[in-house]
Amino acid sequence: MSKAFLALLLVFSTLIPTAHAVDIPATFSFQGSGYGHGVGLSQMGARYMANAGQSAEQIIKYFYKDVEIEPKDDSKILRVNIGNLISSAKISSTLKGSQLQIIQGDAGGESVIPVFSLADSISFSIIGSTVSPRITNGKTSQVLPRSRVFTVRWSGTRYLEGPETVISVNHSGVSQRLRYGQIQVKAIKTPTGYRIAMTNSVRLADEYLWGISEMPSFWPIAALEAQAIASRTYALSKAGVYRSACDCDLYGTISDQTFLGYAKEIEKKFGVVWKDVVTRTAGLTITQSGLPITAYFSSSSGGKTELSINAWGSARAYTQIVDDPGSLDLTINPRFVTWNREVPQSVIAAAFVLPDVVSLEILGMNESGTVAQIQATSSTGVKVALRGETFRSRTKIPSAWFSLVSVQN
Repeated sequence: MSKAFLALLLVFSTLIPTAHAVDIPATFSFQGSGYGHGVGLSQMGARYMANAGQSAEQIIKYFYKDVEIEPKDDSKILRVNIGNLISSAKISSTLKGSQLQIIQGDAGGESVIPVFSLADSISFSIIGSTVSPRITNGKTSQVLPRSRVFTVRWSGTRYLEGPETVISVNHSGVSQRLRYGQIQVKAIKTPTGYRIAMTNSVRLADEYLWGISEMPSFWPIAALEAQAIASRTYALSKAGVYRSACDCDLYGTISDQTFLGYAKEIEKKFGVVWKDVVTRTAGLTITQSGLPITAYFSSSSGGKTELSINAWGSARAYTQIVDDPGSLDLTINPRFVTWNREVPQSVIAAAFVLPDVVSLEILGMNESGTVAQIQATSSTGVKVALRGETFRSRTKIPSAWFSLVSVQN
């Protein structure tokens, strides 16, 4: 090799930057307080105030700003999503001799309609853009013609006379018992193909609220009353606003409110308590300027409640920041007065829609104590910032009242 060539190599080698490996943490550790978004009614706060002798009205007017409690018509029928984006499901009658009715199409509220078929149980699956039902009677089964939507009814409801019947709905490894309403099973289009949306049409005033499971029924009565009024109000604010993505007015999950169904009503010793509270507060609704508010609520806060604009970027005049000592009471909130979580790299990267995250930085805090914004930096230097509540929701950490403790490689 010539001396000239060696000299040329030396020149090029000085021009090429040295590559440095970037450490990508395996996990990120967080410490925080509270559980949920913290906007509106704090359930632990309501329990704390009820224990101190405060009434449901006092609790509600403490957590919601400039509101009234007044009677409203809550007889509306809600479509509650009880199975979303599923590929199969099964509905069974739990009363011997009481058969299910399956009707092709969306039967709506009609009380008399030709019956398509009868069955002890019905299994549904998605085939292409349609729903395929298989009915079972005793030991025999039959596949029925496919359709985009079916309606299922059972006796003892406002849709079908006969003995009171409880049905069992099973999908995705989850079983739910229902006593009221009727079920629609519909094929809906998603970006990845068609899936099933299953909804239960129930009356808000009783059939829906009796099945809401957002607070343990053994809690103080004033707290339960505040929850019943808030749950009724929240549902009224959503009633009639149809969402095609779920074929529903409300999701039966924490996306809106947890709808347990008949199991809540027959809960051992305390189911009757919740049912009585719903009945006793009939129609009572939280309003501002005469209209039902979107009565947000969550389990607990980090010591102060949150504004909706901080959590989601949209202001609501009835949300406010108030002290919430109940959330910091170890006797009633032992799991979430303080908490620690480790979140894997894959979850953090997905939250920021980045290929990887090498560092996190909290850019600011809200008056409530929540993280206002958190910023991630990738191994290539790309920076992305998220609202604290958005980060909380995407990573499934308990709340936006948190601090970054450490990273682990």
